[in-house]
Amino acid sequence: MSIAFSRRLALIFGILLPLAELVRRSGQLGSAAVIPHLLDDFLLGGSLLYAAALCRRDPRRGRLYLAAAWGAACGMGYNSFMWQLLTLDQPDPAPISSAAVAAVKGIGLLLCLAALLGCLREPDAAPHRQKKARYGSGLNLISLRRIEETGL
Repeated sequence: MSIAFSRRLALIFGILLPLAELVRRSGQLGSAAVIPHLLDDFLLGGSLLYAAALCRRDPRRGRLYLAAAWGAACGMGYNSFMWQLLTLDQPDPAPISSAAVAAVKGIGLLLCLAALLGCLREPDAAPHRQKKARYGSGLNLISLRRIEETGL
C-alpha cells in the first residue's frame, strides 16, 4: 500500500461514509436520537476529505493529517464492527440484513487499516527502490573513477 492508495481511498470513504449512513438511517431521520450517529460519520468523512486535499498540496504535512484521519477511522470502524457482531441477532436500521452490514463494516475496517499502513510507510522505504539507488549510485561512482584514472 502507498500514500497514493491511502489518499484515493480517503476521497472515496470521505464521500461514501456519510452517504451510506444517511441511507442506513433513512427510516430514522425524523428522530433527534439519530443525530450523533450521523454526526460522527460526517465528521470522519470531512476529516478524510480535508486530509486527502492537504496531502495533494503538501504531501509531507498532509501525510500526518491523513494518518490521523485513518487512525480515527480505524478506531471508529473497530468499535462499529464489534458492536455489529455483538448485536447480529437484532434488526439493523439498514435496508439490508445485520449480517450484511457486519460484512460491509468488516471489509471497511480492513481497508481503513490498509490505508493507515499506506500513509505511515516512508515514501523511500520500498526495498526495491533502496536496492536500485544503492547499486545504481555505486556503479556510477565506479564508472566516474575509471574515467578519471584513464584520463578520458
